[in-house]
Amino acid sequence: MANKSVREKRRELFDDEVDQNISAVKVKAGKDGSKVTTVVATPGQGPDRPQEVSYTDTKVIGNGSFGVVYQAKLCETNELVAIKKVLQDKRFKNRELQIMRKLEHCNIVKLKYFFYSSGDKQAEVPCDMSIFMATSTSLQKDEVYLNLVLEYIPETVYKVARHYSKSKQTIPISFIKLYMYQLFRSLAYIHSLGICHRDIKPQNLLLDPDTGVLKLCDFGSAKHLVKGEPNVSYICSRYYRAPELIFGAIDYTTKIDVWSAGCVLAELLLGQPIFPGDSGVDQLVEIIKVLGTPTKEQIKEMNPNYTEFKFPQIKSHPWQQYMLSRMSTPFDSANHQKIRCSVQACTLLQVFRARTPPEAIELVARLLEYTPSSRISPLQACAHPFFNELREPNTRLPNGNELPPLFNFTEHELNIQPSLNNVLLPRGVQEPASSPPDGATSSGTAEQSDTASTPLQAAASGIA
Repeated sequence: MANKSVREKRRELFDDEVDQNISAVKVKAGKDGSKVTTVVATPGQGPDRPQEVSYTDTKVIGNGSFGVVYQAKLCETNELVAIKKVLQDKRFKNRELQIMRKLEHCNIVKLKYFFYSSGDKQAEVPCDMSIFMATSTSLQKDEVYLNLVLEYIPETVYKVARHYSKSKQTIPISFIKLYMYQLFRSLAYIHSLGICHRDIKPQNLLLDPDTGVLKLCDFGSAKHLVKGEPNVSYICSRYYRAPELIFGAIDYTTKIDVWSAGCVLAELLLGQPIFPGDSGVDQLVEIIKVLGTPTKEQIKEMNPNYTEFKFPQIKSHPWQQYMLSRMSTPFDSANHQKIRCSVQACTLLQVFRARTPPEAIELVARLLEYTPSSRISPLQACAHPFFNELREPNTRLPNGNELPPLFNFTEHELNIQPSLNNVLLPRGVQEPASSPPDGATSSGTAEQSDTASTPLQAAASGIA
């Protein structure tokens, strides 16, 4: 027999590992008649110590090409969770699982447990005391599913934005600041680990309407990028694809997430996507309409192998020209009023509404750069003057309650770009938090009164 390659041996070992870890699924009737499912699951973080986990009240809340997402309630704590069930190729480790087990951040959805199951007919089994082993031939034993048990967050930025759009209203700028700051903080964290999300869009930004906390979710497209190793260019959802992806680059960086975040910010300011398009060509045309035609040097920076330079020569909008002239200008409050006066003289209505804060437009310009290396980092975005209001000690949510945790930086976060720490940490916040709980805040507890109602809560009630 020919010697097996190292890769083949690893695949066989992982195949055996998955088979050994397929959970026995127990389904029984609870005291109230509801169906209770018990599985042996492994905690998302920490050592592999499988334990029994029971959940009930299971219902489908989403599905797609990736699989199915269920909502369920943990019996032990009554906590709501989301269970993402995806088909597992036994020859390969699941990249999403491997990445999520490494992540622990207050702005990233938490992986509580994971387990493997087999077959897709369990929901049709009667609720009795029988024990259904996942290796049963009646449950199609050759099909293995990975189940990710995640914390449940009720809303998304997409749903809230759609609510305001249907009401012909704009999202309050204070909410845009709150959402985008937390998104940039989550990106700074994963990028510091070399992880690129590769699918930043409003649908993947979860929101808790009671606290205003945002959490990044869906790491199904995420990857640890290694310099020199090729990556697929057909990644990221349309409207949010960086131009280097449209140009077919395979050696891109985490800056594709920064571009996507810039598209999200622009969309929240505009009330609609800034670069809509049904295809890559359409997308590029929309980008050129706003940013102007990329130069040969910019195209080379995006993809050195791209040699077709047949583009119509379109000039960028005045707002972009102005902002580009400010790229080398450091952030400081002394010239902030000058920025405001100068920007008001520009033809802002061609892209953004007249009342759009100039510092918001400047931030968009620093994110939506053709040259990937010219885009600011997520942590630099957090330090941008657009978010200064969040750092003021008296800033509150529109209903008067405390802001969610924004400055409970860990030592790891403060070591990403230490030169920014003086800006990132508000006055009175000096010491980094050491592994803070998700619910902790830097300036108090984010409690909600029984009668208070935020615009977010109104949005949630209108789209439930």
